[in-house]
Amino acid sequence: MRKTIVIALGGNAIKQADEKGTAEEQFKNVQTTCAQLVSMLKFGHRLVITHGNGPQAGNLLIQQEAAVGEIPPQPLDICGAMTQGQIGYMFQQTMQNMLWKEKLPLPVVSIVNQVLVSEDDPDYQDPTKPVGPFYAEAEAAKIKKERPDYVIKEVKPKSVEKRFRRVVPSPDPIRNIEYIAIRRMVDAGIVVIASGGGGVPVVYDKNENLRGTAAVIDKDKAGARLAEVVGADMFLVLTDVDAAKINYGTPQEKAVRTVTLSEMKKLHKEGHFKAGSMGPKVLACMRFIEWGGECAIITSLDKAVDALVGKAGTRVVPDPVKE
Repeated sequence: MRKTIVIALGGNAIKQADEKGTAEEQFKNVQTTCAQLVSMLKFGHRLVITHGNGPQAGNLLIQQEAAVGEIPPQPLDICGAMTQGQIGYMFQQTMQNMLWKEKLPLPVVSIVNQVLVSEDDPDYQDPTKPVGPFYAEAEAAKIKKERPDYVIKEVKPKSVEKRFRRVVPSPDPIRNIEYIAIRRMVDAGIVVIASGGGGVPVVYDKNENLRGTAAVIDKDKAGARLAEVVGADMFLVLTDVDAAKINYGTPQEKAVRTVTLSEMKKLHKEGHFKAGSMGPKVLACMRFIEWGGECAIITSLDKAVDALVGKAGTRVVPDPVKE
């Protein structure tokens, strides 16, 4: 049975943690990712794709700051739009090439997409969104001394050497601004790449005009909002682990497989999922099921197809209907 599936791709789908992030490296990763996506299209599923941009936005910010004195640096929302175009182009071109070879006459389009947030969001006071490269503890301390305006946090367990990253505000997404256009394209059978990097964050000013704001929206939370407006059946979050885990990084670590919404809410409340990594993914999946989605899945890129048929990943499903 054909499903409408929104797929949220993690940073590892574009840039691996141990890579420099050259165009060649990123295109190679995108090609691997698109092979998985095209296999889903062969089953007749309708896809909407969104992606992260943390590594790319962070690197672009470093480039902006390094060029001060030569050219004017661009603000964070512009960097978000730039990376949205960059990554969208890479996926769009790669998928088009693969679909042509598979003789699947499906159009692919990526759009520069804005997402509404609130300037009163508490994340502006306590930033949580990791961007740019990972650092070891000594590196993080050195950068913090050189750039006291940076907020750097520990985002991985202490067992990981490079567990620190710069973080920026990540306000909760409220509404996808271009949702009508996106929905019409999906209904027309177009493979749409939208809300990249969580979308360009925008607010309404006092004159009710949209303007950008200095933030990076979490792509999983924005992906759940995107899934709602296109009427998706399934929401698939692809990351660098095969499933969400409780007691992560301890001897009691255990993968979460199929759970109801209530069960996942309980695990989330117990604090098993770190705010800077798995937490937003779990929250996005819960929101999608609360909205009325059929199934939300968290898994690794290489197990995406297996996860769709229940053979891999963490699956969040609605609570049983009480009679």
